Amino acid sequence: MEYNAKQIQIIEVAERLFADKGFAGTSVRDIAQEANVNVSMISYYFGSKEKLIEALFAMRMGESRSRMEMLLGNEDLIPIQKINILIDSAIDRLMGNQCFHNIMMREQLSSERTPTISEHIRGLKLRNVQLMQKLIEEGQAVGAFRKNIDLSLMSTTLYGTINYAIATQDFYKRINGLEDMEEAEFQIHLRRKLSQHLKSLFKSTVTNEHHNQN
Repeated sequence: MEYNAKQIQIIEVAERLFADKGFAGTSVRDIAQEANVNVSMISYYFGSKEKLIEALFAMRMGESRSRMEMLLGNEDLIPIQKINILIDSAIDRLMGNQCFHNIMMREQLSSERTPTISEHIRGLKLRNVQLMQKLIEEGQAVGAFRKNIDLSLMSTTLYGTINYAIATQDFYKRINGLEDMEEAEFQIHLRRKLSQHLKSLFKSTVTNEHHNQN
């Protein structure tokens, strides 16, 4: 679905507030006030707070879906290159939008879950696993990847590592003596480190090269 500029502005304000105050702790009135619009305009565009968070997930999922479909269809790349692009894309997506990341984390770790959001998160995770499965099967078909690869653990490794790195940034700074680094510079540093680490990990896990030496 296509959203107009006003709808996108409302969705982005809602995203920021949901991340900050939680879904239950944010009212439609809060969103209207912050977005500088009437409550009736939000009702007109979205109907309810539940529908608004549905629109948020639809928008964020749509952004990554078109990028991933292009990746899958690209015949100029070998399988490991596609995996590397998938890794960088996941890092950029999660680190580039920490508000959305906070909404996901808050929902998954909370005892008071919102069924609508849980359902969307399940759909998002399922789609991520299916995409990884396609990329791995493509590599297996040409003999570049090993046969016995645990997909759910690969997905857990990718998203779990990035999520944990985002959640514990201050600790990472401290143990690496980076407290004085400018925030923008630190974000670039952390992205680069995550990218190198995950690519090296995935290469040794999925490809035949490393496996054959043992």
